[in-house]
Amino acid sequence: MWRDLADLVLPAACAGCGASRGTAGLCADCHEALASAVPSRVRPWPEPAGLPRCLALAAYAGALRAAILAYKERGRHALGGPLGDRLAGVVRVGLPAPGPVVLVPVPATAAAVRQRYGDHAARLARRAAARLRAAGWPVSVARPLRAQPRPDSAGLSRADRVAHAAAGYALVPARVRRLRAAVEAGARPVLVDDVITTGATLAAVAARLRDAGVEVPLAVVLAATQRDRGGPHPARTGSAANLSPNEG
Repeated sequence: MWRDLADLVLPAACAGCGASRGTAGLCADCHEALASAVPSRVRPWPEPAGLPRCLALAAYAGALRAAILAYKERGRHALGGPLGDRLAGVVRVGLPAPGPVVLVPVPATAAAVRQRYGDHAARLARRAAARLRAAGWPVSVARPLRAQPRPDSAGLSRADRVAHAAAGYALVPARVRRLRAAVEAGARPVLVDDVITTGATLAAVAARLRDAGVEVPLAVVLAATQRDRGGPHPARTGSAANLSPNEG
């Protein structure tokens, strides 16, 4: 709470570019860059089996990358506001029309939650849900999975990411039943995360939910990493140059 208040009221550099401070930790130019990015389809290569159709706001570069790191790793939780708002925009692009939606954030491990003072993806999902509800969409947030202890994925190879992701999540039965009931009543489940790299995590979460009787057709993320050979690339570029999305 104190970190959030400090980020709102104390002078600080823009989290996106390091220039003068702006609203919620971003200067006007970086706000505009995020707002003008065009969400697009991303597909890792090789694409893991069972990965839902995935949309990203832009490439994991420039102002977007800096803002995500500041939000997730440096305690600047107020950035969850503008980032969550942009994530809501990705959801709107990914779904054909307004209607009931259940956002399912990829859960963080207990160690990550302690280190980051909360679950960063869950905060983004709650903000995105609030933004969509304000636009008239019936949206809720479900957390049907619990993350098992595992190494930080940042230091893992592609093969290690896949192996750890496959065994990385456990079902929470009561929450799964509520999610399944919502889906059977017509709600569309959407996986939510901050960044896609290999797609192993999103594929593993989708597989666990599929085993529990919930098919997830769509995943949305803020950013897709760029790899030397065929990594996740947005299919279209956003219009903001300092977000640096590549065509692929």
